[in-house]
Amino acid sequence: MADDAPAALPAFDELYRAQARQAILDIVAEKLTEGVSPETQAQEFAERGKPDFVLAYLLDSALPDDRKRDLYAIAHERRATYTEQRAREFDRRFHRAFPLLETEAANDRVTARRIRAGMPHSRGRGRQIPLM
Repeated sequence: MADDAPAALPAFDELYRAQARQAILDIVAEKLTEGVSPETQAQEFAERGKPDFVLAYLLDSALPDDRKRDLYAIAHERRATYTEQRAREFDRRFHRAFPLLETEAANDRVTARRIRAGMPHSRGRGRQIPLM
């Protein structure tokens, strides 16, 4: 009899801990010593489109991995929305397109889909591209 159960997704911490920035982890650790709830803070930062802070709080959270993935993906989606809004605002203000902002928004949406699927961030993201 074949096992029809879906394969288990990798643990959230295993996939994303390496993406966390130490400076933000330090800020979050300080806030946690003040007694803030990591789950509440992750939700608030997700709504504000701050995935770096969401990740740091989720790494200290007892939430199930599927909820962590959802909040982390929401943060990327919100940041994409805010980036698109800024691109439109800059377009009106400076009378020219800002394609790099649109590209960053698209990258955030791809990252959100990958997170929801339990996949790591895209390779090469965040690296400086040589110009010459």
